[in-house]
Amino acid sequence: MSPRQPQKKTTPWHKILLALAVGAGGGWLASLLALPLAWMIGAMLATTIAALAGLPIALPILYRTAMVAVLGVMLGSGFAPEILDRVGDWVVSLLGLIAYTLVAAAVVSVFLRRVAGYDPITAYFSASPGGLSEMMIIGGAMGGDERIISLTHTSRILLVVLALPFVLQWIFGFTPGPRPPGGIPLVEAEPFDMAVLTLCGVVGFFAARLARLPAAAILGPMVASAAIHLAGWSDAKPPTELVAAAQVVVGTTIGCRFAGVALKLVGRTLLASLGSTIILVGGCLLFAVMLHPLTGLPTIALFLAYAPGGVAEMSLIALALSVDAALVATHHIVRIFFIVVFTPLLFRVLPSGLTGRSRTPDPG
Repeated sequence: MSPRQPQKKTTPWHKILLALAVGAGGGWLASLLALPLAWMIGAMLATTIAALAGLPIALPILYRTAMVAVLGVMLGSGFAPEILDRVGDWVVSLLGLIAYTLVAAAVVSVFLRRVAGYDPITAYFSASPGGLSEMMIIGGAMGGDERIISLTHTSRILLVVLALPFVLQWIFGFTPGPRPPGGIPLVEAEPFDMAVLTLCGVVGFFAARLARLPAAAILGPMVASAAIHLAGWSDAKPPTELVAAAQVVVGTTIGCRFAGVALKLVGRTLLASLGSTIILVGGCLLFAVMLHPLTGLPTIALFLAYAPGGVAEMSLIALALSVDAALVATHHIVRIFFIVVFTPLLFRVLPSGLTGRSRTPDPG
């Protein structure tokens, strides 16, 4: 093996511009059709189709990181001072979230092994309801198939984001709006307010990165924004155009993950993800219904707080539906913490027959 460090490949500009153009076009078309979460779902569908069709599209993670920071600031702006009085009401639901995560991951892991034919390590790290990047990296280091882990998580997020607004409408009779509420047009934004929110995003992100926190791109800006809003120093929100752009980038990133992947592998993984997504969403609904009388929290808010999608994606759905975004975001952040910290620990202490860790990890 060569001791030289591998050169990082620079993504060609034409691939980036094409991806953003396809994503923005899909979002615009979806907005004309008044679809829920139009800019994200439209971008996600358009770029997924483009990727599977073989178009040269790609979007570096830096773009998603920047726009997820915008969403973090947006979520933090929803933390009004009176929310501090409600934190105690979330203790039972947070404990329930831990139980749901453990049970759901165990059931999905068995499903992926017995039905989908995944090897034990790949199944274990593909089964967690969250933590795409972390599970791909850790699972690969432990000997799992990084490509399958990444594609399984990506497929799950795609299926959940695509289906959830409609499921909420069918089950709860909840009519989603076409885009997130709140914020003002960019032309009406005060420069000082925008400077404060930008500072929250930049300082919060780098502080979270220095502290090695998971989901730093959304957690750091959210905490920084929440702090200034809870203190009453600002009531500003990011402009609506910026939030729409964030939706396009988040949706485009999901679609671009399918670029260069064989259709046969995509089809097989989508089928496996469909089965695991049904298990996760069904369990999520069951826990939400059971915890509603115990917590007094709305069933729909609990359902979104437990939903097995990415924190940025689920927070966007909460914003679009005017559901308690602070509750939803807080629960998803706690779940990411739990998954990132405890999934590797459990992998090491569980019987080797369940995890398959007797297999030698790939040193490369």
